[in-house]
Amino acid sequence: MSAQPDLLYSEEEEALRAAVRDLLTDRCDPAGVITRTESAAPHDVSLWKALSGTMGLAGLLVPEELDGQGATHREAAAVLEELGRAVAPVPYLTSAVVATEALLACGADDLLAELASAATIGALAVGLHVAPGGAFTSVRLEKGALHGELTGIADAAVADTLLVPADDGGLYAVDASAVTVTPQTSLDMTRPLARVTLEGAPGHRLGDAEPAVRRALRAGAGLLASEQLGVAEWALTETVRYLKDRKQFNRPVGGFQALKHRLAQLWLEVVSLRAAARNAADALSTGEDTDVAVTVAQAYAAPVAVRATEEAVQLHGGIGMTWEHPAHLHLKRAKADSIAYGTAGAHREALAALVDLQAP
Repeated sequence: MSAQPDLLYSEEEEALRAAVRDLLTDRCDPAGVITRTESAAPHDVSLWKALSGTMGLAGLLVPEELDGQGATHREAAAVLEELGRAVAPVPYLTSAVVATEALLACGADDLLAELASAATIGALAVGLHVAPGGAFTSVRLEKGALHGELTGIADAAVADTLLVPADDGGLYAVDASAVTVTPQTSLDMTRPLARVTLEGAPGHRLGDAEPAVRRALRAGAGLLASEQLGVAEWALTETVRYLKDRKQFNRPVGGFQALKHRLAQLWLEVVSLRAAARNAADALSTGEDTDVAVTVAQAYAAPVAVRATEEAVQLHGGIGMTWEHPAHLHLKRAKADSIAYGTAGAHREALAALVDLQAP
């Protein structure tokens, strides 16, 4: 019988979280994020360079011999918590986790080194909504060139290299300059979606698409729970702070029993989400019971993050409904994340099959 995982943060993980939070506090203020979402360039490229270049976070999951950090999914999860808390408009999950995992599955060392050094941003050209076990769209390979259209591709607008599945079963590296990227309407503009059109684009075959995409999406789903945890924690913390300061009838609003009960229930759910997210990150790093841990985390994470951010908007009262307040950024991220890498319902169905339970 395997040992129980240690879900507490190590000293190194705590130090990493603190360093990322300090950087985001200085470089990713809510007003700046809101301004970016209203512009034609929602990604914060300078912040990404600081995170990936200065701090080396783009290569956390890349082995040291390929110029990466050789860290585990636990460290990547700590980073994603802080990025979720700040709703940072950077392609960390899509490039440093999902694209990196696909390249690791293919043994694409040259590209991995480029991603690790932040010289290249990668994006897996599979719709953000696709679950780890779900069907994904492939493009047509004809006379060595790729033809087709892929939709719902997260962070394609800022990617240098797209990892494209083709109908011959291969995964191809395609230079972003060889395709047409058209922005799609996205609820969460801090992680914009795009349509990718390939009209005879040249590609370099990296390996088999099926195992690479499955591995990448599983890691994306598992570590997305840590991002959702960060979003939910921000919502809870800021709501408690506001209700302590806001007064009604000369009393802090947070002292009203009905609101205390709502916040206590939310706190319990966020603590449970932390356990599920940490367990998924640990399972990804050890390879033990990974499918179960990831599906449990995603079955639980989305409803909690959405409820936490909805409560934040409501309990902030009039100010929570304004565009200037960052509550809407977190609500949109939580809602968009709730259908990323599979819905909670899809993960519950997958979990039932994994543990031999008859789905209702």
